[in-house]
Amino acid sequence: MAQTKNTILKLHARQIFDSRGNPTVEVELTSQLGIYRAAVPSGASTGIHEAHELRDKTKAYGGKGVLKAVKNVNTIIAKKLKGKDVTFQYDLDNLMMELDGTPNKKKLGANAILGVSMAITQAGAAARNMPLYKYIAKLSGTKKMQLPVPCMNIINGGEHAENGLSVQEFMIVPVGAKSFTHAMQIGTEVYHTLKQVIHTKYGGASTAVGDEGGFAPNISSSVEAAKLINTAIKKAGYEGKVKLAIDAAASEYYTAKGEYEYEGKKINAAKLTTEYKKLIKQGVISFEDPFDQDDVVAWADFFPKVVSDTQIVGDDLTVTNPKRIQMVAEAQAANSLLLKINQIGSITEAIEAANLAKSYGWTVMVSHRSGETEDAFIADFAVGIGCGQMKTGAPCRSERLAKYNQLLRIEESLGKKAIYAGKTFGWQ
Repeated sequence: MAQTKNTILKLHARQIFDSRGNPTVEVELTSQLGIYRAAVPSGASTGIHEAHELRDKTKAYGGKGVLKAVKNVNTIIAKKLKGKDVTFQYDLDNLMMELDGTPNKKKLGANAILGVSMAITQAGAAARNMPLYKYIAKLSGTKKMQLPVPCMNIINGGEHAENGLSVQEFMIVPVGAKSFTHAMQIGTEVYHTLKQVIHTKYGGASTAVGDEGGFAPNISSSVEAAKLINTAIKKAGYEGKVKLAIDAAASEYYTAKGEYEYEGKKINAAKLTTEYKKLIKQGVISFEDPFDQDDVVAWADFFPKVVSDTQIVGDDLTVTNPKRIQMVAEAQAANSLLLKINQIGSITEAIEAANLAKSYGWTVMVSHRSGETEDAFIADFAVGIGCGQMKTGAPCRSERLAKYNQLLRIEESLGKKAIYAGKTFGWQ
């Protein structure tokens, strides 16, 4: 086969480290146009239905090494993809899935396949002489690109911190900003004001940050956490322009037989709903994973009770998987998809998940993972699919800021054509 600028000349993977100091996969794709590098994120609070993250399970790194996944890229995948055209994203992603041959990418590893898929997308954009976000818009069929509203996780609990909070993430949502740049100004000012509020009330030790850059004060009341944030919003001068979002990650405090260990007590889904309603009254407009990933009955019961005020986001429930999205839509249990590219393991499938969610009238929120890298791919992805919402942690820690900074660059490059989702919050 004759080589062109689109031809894959070489694929090479290596083991690098994520923001928590754990190994992860990095892939480099070489074509005549250059070298395109992609690093794969990893979650802490992971759903049981996610695509399989292949780990070595040996003594090194506490079993978390990824040399098996690296080898799968450098031998099996590289052999099959060498000489292929990078602009055939769908075909190449599906070829890797065929090579794997399992429903959840257990043989080669979703971390191996995704790293290659991300690198192919970047090489494809270069081959088409397009910015990455515009190329992703072309792949996804998006007609309206927009800068997403940043959902910043500024108080951490659950699996992201060592305090007593059951709820995992308390986010600020600057829906009243005039642009993404303005949203970043608002977010950072509220964040720094919150640090002062927490320091004054709980002391300096309480301003240590969790995995995603948010503060982790030693408190156990979710309502108290929300009130701290609202105090900071008011003190920063942005009352009315900033709302709250919650990621409960309830699968982490689900015990058994329909019970949840929430803020030191075991309660059923009905009583948990009552607790959540108290939280929603603090200005929450987005609520993610309020119940266990398999407690669909509780989700379906909760949804109509709060949906008029709050979008209900599926993460562990939907895991960026088209089959589960369809199941949840039919059960009328949510109206928003949290999209994590490593939950499904290829860019083609991630785009399919986003488009399916939109076809149901859902919103889509692109998300980072708690174990992140300096790779800013998901910033371009969020703009490219036109989702209007994105969470990638607090405005703190470089692996989080890498995504926000890339969105600033994209907004600048779009100039007058830049649209900030703002109060529409991604609704079509």
